[in-house]
Amino acid sequence: MSTISQWQLRAAFAARLSRMYGQEVPAYTTLVDVSREVNEDVLRARGSDAERLGSISRVTAERHGAIRVGTPRELGQVARVFAALGMRPVGFYDLREAAASAVPVVSTAFRPVDGEELARNPFRVFTSLLTPADPRFFDADLRARLETFLAGRELFPPELLTLADRAEKERELPEADAERFLQLAVGTFELSTEPVDRAWYETLEKVSAVAADIGGVRSTHINHLTPRVLDIDELYRRMTNRGIEMIDTIQGPPAWKGPDVLLRQTSFRALAEPRTMRAPDGSIVSGALRVRFGEVEARGIALTREGRTLYDDLVSRADEQASRHPAEARDDIARAIWEQHLPGTEEDLAAQGLAYFTYRLADDRPRDGSGPPTTVGELVQQGWVRTEPIVYEDFLPRSAAGIFQSNLSGKGTRDNDQEGVAYDAAWLSGAVGRDVLDPFALYARQQTDSLAHVARELGLTTLTPAPSPR
Repeated sequence: MSTISQWQLRAAFAARLSRMYGQEVPAYTTLVDVSREVNEDVLRARGSDAERLGSISRVTAERHGAIRVGTPRELGQVARVFAALGMRPVGFYDLREAAASAVPVVSTAFRPVDGEELARNPFRVFTSLLTPADPRFFDADLRARLETFLAGRELFPPELLTLADRAEKERELPEADAERFLQLAVGTFELSTEPVDRAWYETLEKVSAVAADIGGVRSTHINHLTPRVLDIDELYRRMTNRGIEMIDTIQGPPAWKGPDVLLRQTSFRALAEPRTMRAPDGSIVSGALRVRFGEVEARGIALTREGRTLYDDLVSRADEQASRHPAEARDDIARAIWEQHLPGTEEDLAAQGLAYFTYRLADDRPRDGSGPPTTVGELVQQGWVRTEPIVYEDFLPRSAAGIFQSNLSGKGTRDNDQEGVAYDAAWLSGAVGRDVLDPFALYARQQTDSLAHVARELGLTTLTPAPSPR
């Protein structure tokens, strides 16, 4: 009997989800087509340099999705589904603090964590959890009504969860069971045709459109799917030229002459989608909701903690200068700050311990019988070792919140006189029932493992590492 491994399940799930979402949101298919065109053009123009941060086959296949759930129980169940696909929760994101408007969620991202698994298929799902306990958004009465509503729904059928647990335990499924798992899993994230209680949805929408999207319906759905592009500025121009309305900005670092770092994102605006509504008198009427959109991303090099601290400082500087010079484009301000304060080459990023790299022996390393140096910097400088940037696989809370905000119809309400409820990665680990992994630790391990391999290959008992990420 043939079996389907976890990574094959993951790849098949991502492909089927993409097809389904393209049928539901046709503009997404346009986004994928334009992304592919841009990637092909960049590859022709830049050659192998275009694949510095991942092979073109990986980049073309790459997707991340976004979903939203309402309770820790639902989050734990979705974790079981993604565990079947070899995906683990990585990172804690508090979008409540990253957004100026009302976005009452905390989030994590489910993704593969092993380098080989990421190379096979790097599918990720950014997963947000509603925070009904936060009194800045929900008073006691609305919180009680919301929690009662959420407790009465079932997002994931028991058969799906049983198959998911089996796939996680055995790291594969027989072909027939794999097919059933994929049917159930994709079906879970389809847009429901069940009528939406209009009065209840509008009650939550006054607080937050995100809260209404999560707690105003009896199902979940894929909120957006995101292809990866090698030139996001060119994609933005081409989508606009096709008459598709994009959000106002590209979120994340500015376009600049130095290495791409972290993550840049943009999207087309959420589209009004026909939905049936249940009116207060029980009648079924036609309506529309504007909650789903098409996002696209360009990924750069993962920064160390020190690099991330510098990045956050540069963002703050750009914000401050933009507020003092409102007539000047913020991107121009940010670009000038980046070019003044951020190292302009991969070599300098590595030398200053600001970004993560893997290290491998150079094929053309010295063969004159001389012994290798014992410091990483000298090994690189003297041609013994080559560096490869580690791709940033995760997300930026400010950018995620910015995408959410740009696609909301209103700011909602937020009572800042109330004290917010504290959430952190430890709390989220308890809610999901699994350890939420630290992305910095994952990148550092990749770097450390590669250096250990270099040391063994060169017969070095001691190897002074690259600057330690702080």
